[in-house]
Amino acid sequence: MAISLSVVLLFAIILVVMIRGGSIKAGPAIVAALFGFFLASTGMAPSIQRFMDSIAQSINQISF
Repeated sequence: MAISLSVVLLFAIILVVMIRGGSIKAGPAIVAALFGFFLASTGMAPSIQRFMDSIAQSINQISF
């Protein structure tokens, strides 16, 4: 849960920066957010979650 919350926060910050920077307008940003919201309720959600979890585990295993 902590990983998914931090990823959502990261994407929210990126989205706000892109809107304020003018690289994306508010309309397309809303469409993208709604797409993600509705995608989360489809059958693909578990596969996407497993993919993101595997990326997080891979990053966690990298030692500096």
